[in-house]
Amino acid sequence: MSSGGPSQPSPYTPPPAPQQPPAQQAPTPGQPPAASQPYPQQQGYPQQQQQGYPQQQGYPQQQQGYPQQQPGYQPPAPQQYSAQQYAQSNYTPSQFAQRPAYASVLAQPTPYSPPAPAAPSPAQGLPALPAARRGGRIALYSLFGFLGLLLLALIAYFGLFLGPLASIIGLVLALVPLAIVFFVVRMIDRWEPEPKSLVFFAIAWGAIAAVGLTLLVDLGLTAVLGFRGEVAGAVIQAPIVEEFWKGFGVFLIFLIARRAFDGPVDGVVYGALVGAGFAFTENIQYFAISLIEGGGEQLTVTFILRAIMSPFAHAMFTSLTGLAIGLAARRHASTGAVLGFGLLGMLGAMFLHGLWNGSSFANFFLLYFVLQVPLFVGFILGIIALRREESRLTKARLGDYAAAGWFSPEEVTMLATPAGRKTGLGWASQLRGDRRPLMREFIKDATTLASVRQRAITGRDPMAPADEQALLARTRATRAALLAY
Repeated sequence: MSSGGPSQPSPYTPPPAPQQPPAQQAPTPGQPPAASQPYPQQQGYPQQQQQGYPQQQGYPQQQQGYPQQQPGYQPPAPQQYSAQQYAQSNYTPSQFAQRPAYASVLAQPTPYSPPAPAAPSPAQGLPALPAARRGGRIALYSLFGFLGLLLLALIAYFGLFLGPLASIIGLVLALVPLAIVFFVVRMIDRWEPEPKSLVFFAIAWGAIAAVGLTLLVDLGLTAVLGFRGEVAGAVIQAPIVEEFWKGFGVFLIFLIARRAFDGPVDGVVYGALVGAGFAFTENIQYFAISLIEGGGEQLTVTFILRAIMSPFAHAMFTSLTGLAIGLAARRHASTGAVLGFGLLGMLGAMFLHGLWNGSSFANFFLLYFVLQVPLFVGFILGIIALRREESRLTKARLGDYAAAGWFSPEEVTMLATPAGRKTGLGWASQLRGDRRPLMREFIKDATTLASVRQRAITGRDPMAPADEQALLARTRATRAALLAY
């Protein structure tokens, strides 16, 4: 509505400012009232001003012959309001009387304020991977119960034959080589981390079951065959019995969790963890005996020889058994074939173990630097070669998904190479909120997806299709979270 222009009043149009009514004058019969005096019931006139007017004596509406009753009478045109009357009016239509107060002029709503969109339904969470076989879980829990009973027997053995003080000192010192080996093994395992429950079981089997069963066999052989020579016991009996029980633990892990044991790197990791657990308990015994027999001086020499110079000895021996089992698992071998491969690897572990123990009866330091150090270097180089092979296989399997549009070629390079992973983590650290945990999750799921793809190709895992669908959904969701603003 333009300012000051004439328009027809409406319920939303403010009336003129209230004015005092003029002095009453009796209108001339036949002449309508002046246009400046609106009727008392005119639309929009304030009700409080009507009192006293309609019923006044001599009001034209009650006089006989009022013009509205005369033939041909035309009512006057509706009252028009001027711009000044608009400005002076205090009238507010009821529809707009209750308006919210706003803190700022800028906060005033527009004539059209659309409602906020409805919130969508909660998004589905990331799909979980199919659970392990129930039989495998029951077997694992049963074995943990068996290990608990053996642990009580070992505690009683150390407390009875070595004494509490010497056992506790040996325990504290034995933690040093265990931490060193565990740190290195976890670095190897970073490419495709193994389940924590199986990692714990591998260490516990070596530290409790392998040691306890070795002691039982040793007591039985002593009862049957009598005392044997120190050389025969150290070079022949100990390597055979110890490596058998350690290797048996690695084979048990394969039987319980075949889906988590799908390559040579996994075999090396599980074998090294079992060997590290065995060395931990054995070191407690050696350190305690050295303290009892020779005091602090002999304990220092034993600690240097076993914890500093050769912390990886048992881990390296048993990893040969794990390597053989892992190679058979990668080739989709049957359980019998895996057992045969494991026995071949166990023979190599027994040979290296006997060679190590035999060096203590000859020139130990000469054989250590001439034979043991080169073997250890070769072991490290072999692990590096296995890691490169795992990287190549991961890149090839993720390339299958890239060809189908699930990943870009650049993402495959980032996920399947050590340098690419390092670059990806550095990039994620610069995003808002430091999204390295998301990037680690993305890398982990993609690496597991590559392993699932390999199992699907070989046909050795009936649950591979379900795993594949879940992991594809997880990688897409994680990528979206990484790229979200």
